[in-house]
Amino acid sequence: MERWIALTNLFARTGTLPAFGLNALYNRNRSADGVWGPWDPSNAHDFIKFTVDHGIFVEAWELGNELTMNHVVTSIPAKQYAQDVKQLRSIITTLYKGHSQQPLLVAPDSTGNVAGNEYDWYITFLNESGPGVLDGISRHIYNLGPGNSLDLVEKILNYTILDNDLDNYRAVQRLIQTYGPWATAWVGEAGGAYNSGKNLVSNAFVNSFWYLDQLGLAATFNTKAYCRQTLIGGNYGLLNSTTFRPNPDLYSAILWKRLMGRIVLATKLKDAYPQLRSYTHCQAGSKTGGLTVLLINLSNATLSVVVDIKSPFVGEPVSSKNKMSGLIPNKSKVTLRHEYHLSASNGDPHSQTSLLNGTPLELTPLGDLPNLDPVVTENISPVSIRAFSIAFVALPDAQVPVCIYT
Repeated sequence: MERWIALTNLFARTGTLPAFGLNALYNRNRSADGVWGPWDPSNAHDFIKFTVDHGIFVEAWELGNELTMNHVVTSIPAKQYAQDVKQLRSIITTLYKGHSQQPLLVAPDSTGNVAGNEYDWYITFLNESGPGVLDGISRHIYNLGPGNSLDLVEKILNYTILDNDLDNYRAVQRLIQTYGPWATAWVGEAGGAYNSGKNLVSNAFVNSFWYLDQLGLAATFNTKAYCRQTLIGGNYGLLNSTTFRPNPDLYSAILWKRLMGRIVLATKLKDAYPQLRSYTHCQAGSKTGGLTVLLINLSNATLSVVVDIKSPFVGEPVSSKNKMSGLIPNKSKVTLRHEYHLSASNGDPHSQTSLLNGTPLELTPLGDLPNLDPVVTENISPVSIRAFSIAFVALPDAQVPVCIYT
């Protein structure tokens, strides 16, 4: 248990919220006709008890890993899995009795084909487990295919490939609304390309097109947690496995966290241009109604973007005088915008160095993260986003009513 204690000490020092996946196959017997019997929870019980007794904080306990009907090795029937989850809930309730907060219970961490032949499995699973058991419904996302694909870069830059998981997001949303309104959606594991991704793609700048687009989609569909595969390990790690220095996706994740708040705003392109992906959130931490627009340019052309703000409330404009308030204000009210432009070093999509507003993102000599400062400009012209680049555009004084946090 020394390693568990060391890990959780690291989590505590860094403010990390750990979710731990428990072995759902432990001591499980299989009958002659291939049907799996009940889960043996004794090992999980002892591990959770040790965790509780040592005052170790765990945000969530997860049961199983890719054991729904699509797994290539084995699968557990939905009814049996529901009974197993009920056992885990009982253990959590008993061992955390008297605690002010109990950890979440999340399952089943499926292979992710929820919109396909897993949909009925999930219906049975939710009907059998019922309310008061599950807190999160989880699945995995590897929608780019195998890491050894020769056309992996082309897939990442193809908007139709980026959209190929939309049906699964919609299916999870529909399942929760219809069969499990007590639960929230989780992405329990996502690495883009499976089998450890691909060197100089999954750990390079080009992967941020996929990663940030995924975070935008997940937020749009009210996903409460998105667990990236991996922090370190494989080709899709956020950290270099040898030097432990950040790969480009870590900087992308930090900017997302700092700039994109929890409230998602509807975003619609006036002129349909599928190679420009856009997502808008209330600006993280804003108390003045600020918002942040994420722009992802998959094309080989520089684009100019003007965004208009419409009131989130029908019939109630942002301005009391005008139903439409543009991000380019009139002369009597010139505001500022903060731009964070991400691009590849030397224009090479395989580069493992991101540029922020033209400056390489590298650790300081002391090993600290660099400053992630924006270019601050008057908001009197369109935003220009270069070919094959990404931009976060923050408007701190947009004064969007729903974005004014108290």
